[in-house]
Amino acid sequence: MTEITWEEPFCAEGNNCFRIGTDSEGNAYIAVAGQEDRHLTDSREALRNLILEIKAGKADHLL
Repeated sequence: MTEITWEEPFCAEGNNCFRIGTDSEGNAYIAVAGQEDRHLTDSREALRNLILEIKAGKADHLL
């Protein structure tokens, strides 16, 4: 199993906390904090773009 290095949780007021992780092969992961075993996997660039869109207010309903 690939070892994932998780960053500190990102928590917005009134929302769930999410964590972003990466592995040694450059894959990126996102999970609800405390449920890292149930993560989504994609490329780092895809997750980066998703987060930028959420922060820009284009997809705040996803949180």
